[in-house]
Amino acid sequence: MRRWLTRPSRFRRGPRWVLALILGAVGLVGIAAPPSTSGAAPTTTSAGPAVPTKTPFPPGPGDPTKTFPSTPALAAEGYNLYQQSCSSCHGMDLRGVHGVAPSLIGVGAGPVDFYLSTGRMPLEQPRLEPERNAPLFNRHQINALIAYITKFGGAEAPTADPSRGDLATGFHQFTLHCAGCHQSVARGGQTIGAVVPALDRATPQQIAEAVRMGPYVMPRFDSSEINQHQLDSIARYIQWTNKPDNAGGWGIYNIGPVPEGMVAWFIGLLAIVIVARLIGERNDEGVRPS
Repeated sequence: MRRWLTRPSRFRRGPRWVLALILGAVGLVGIAAPPSTSGAAPTTTSAGPAVPTKTPFPPGPGDPTKTFPSTPALAAEGYNLYQQSCSSCHGMDLRGVHGVAPSLIGVGAGPVDFYLSTGRMPLEQPRLEPERNAPLFNRHQINALIAYITKFGGAEAPTADPSRGDLATGFHQFTLHCAGCHQSVARGGQTIGAVVPALDRATPQQIAEAVRMGPYVMPRFDSSEINQHQLDSIARYIQWTNKPDNAGGWGIYNIGPVPEGMVAWFIGLLAIVIVARLIGERNDEGVRPS
């Protein structure tokens, strides 16, 4: 051990060796950090499942809803947009295509608003995972499609008001129902058969729609599992995660305690090795040939 610590030739190669360890630490942080979704192409597989059909849970009795505009002229505009951009997968009559896309009859306003406002629809290929992208349609066009599709039935869209929620309740409910996939500070991750999105761009409206609908492989929750106050609180907590209070120091992208602990251990071990090298070199300077 002493020969390794005091060998002069090793010290001459030391800077490269220490640089390699530092680069390894930086790489570990990069691996632990969630991938950026801004402008990135979706991670897809040609053999992936088609978007599953789910009947969204309607808002509970007395729960607030989002009312989207609906006029005959707006619905007519929505019909034209649907035929141009949606009918090739969902069918000319909204009944869907088996193994390709689900029926849109009776889905209501929530799923339509969620998938279009987050840019998850339309898909380039029906078996791609719908990931968040820049919306293809503007707000007026989305309202037109909602006006047309909701003519075929379905509940009004659920909504959430973070100002009416409680941060502690939101943290508890998010940890209980959501953190297993989205991580404790909503930075997303991986699960079987899907990429779990970060929630930093999710609006309260989209959060409410996702909770009641369960997009893609996400489970859906009705008002008996997550009531309106808890839903408002979850929306408030997710908003808080956009700029969390890192009172303890370096947040490392706020990706959770396990990867943060790994990085802390790696940096600590690196510091111990560097100190050991320095102590060995100082001891070597004190040795005089006899």
